[in-house]
This record gives sequence, structure tokens and C-alpha cells, in this order.
Amino acid sequence: MQPFGKFIKFRKYTRGWENIHNPYRRHRGQTLMKIYFAGSIRGGREDAELYQRLITHIQRNSAVLTEHVGDPTPAASHGESYDTRYIHDRDLRWLEQADAVIAEVSIPSLGVGYEIAQAVRLKKKVLCLYNLKKGKKLSAMIAGCPDIQIVEYNGFKEAKRAIDSFLSGDGQ
Repeated sequence: MQPFGKFIKFRKYTRGWENIHNPYRRHRGQTLMKIYFAGSIRGGREDAELYQRLITHIQRNSAVLTEHVGDPTPAASHGESYDTRYIHDRDLRWLEQADAVIAEVSIPSLGVGYEIAQAVRLKKKVLCLYNLKKGKKLSAMIAGCPDIQIVEYNGFKEAKRAIDSFLSGDGQ
């Protein structure tokens, strides 16, 4: 069995380096729940630090398949310079592997909306976190979907509580 850890090994593809997550990663004797974290990348990176804090919190008890979303460095450093078809197919594979989706939807993003729609189609549990302090209205397509759990929050502590509730099954 491979050693435990955030990144197990790196595999070189024709388009560059990509981390491969260990599917057998365990925590306290149990296989970790796999979470697809969604947040704006091309739509705006002003919340990248928040995404990283949320991802770090989720990783206490779950594996995050898309931890690059919280990387505050420019998008090209974590694969967003790949061609669009590659990104689409890679992200859909991760979405199919995920047990649940957690999306921070305060910054409008077509990509995040698409990922959420695909998650609903795949019958994944979906939590959308919406920061009321941003002052923007949440899309009616997200807010009106009965298959999405939406939590409005004002600060990081509230967002953490919503995540914990969602992951424990108390929130849905």
C-alpha cells in the first residue's frame, strides 16, 4: 500500500504534471469521503484565500479532489493553461468520482454553475455557500433548485459550521 498524504505521486502527462490522489487514503480507519470543491477560477480569483481556508477545513475529515481551486497563484500554475477540452474532461472525471460537491457561489461563475448542474444530474449531494456580505444576488437557477442545499453565511465560522453539518448528514 502507498504511503498516506496529501499528494501520493506525480504522473507526467503530455500536457504537464498533475497530482494523483490516493483512492485508498484513510482517516481513522475509514475511507475518506471525496469532495469536489467548486469556486470561481476564470470568473475572478478575489476569494482564492477563502477557498483555500474552506478546502483546508474540509480536508480535516475528507479528501478534496479539486484543491487547486484554492491555490492563490495564477491559474496557469495549476493546469488552467491546458486546452479547454482537457480541463472539461478532467473536471468531469473528478466530479463523477466525488461523493459530494461543495461550491462557494458568491462570485458568479459559468463554470461553477455548470459543475453544479452536472452534480445534480449525477445525483450528488450539493452544498452551495453564499456570502451575504458580497451584496450580489444568487442565481435563480441555483436558488430555485430543490436538489441543492444553499447556506447563506456572513463569516468563515458560519461557513465552517455549514460544511460540518452537510458532511455529517445533519444538513440534508
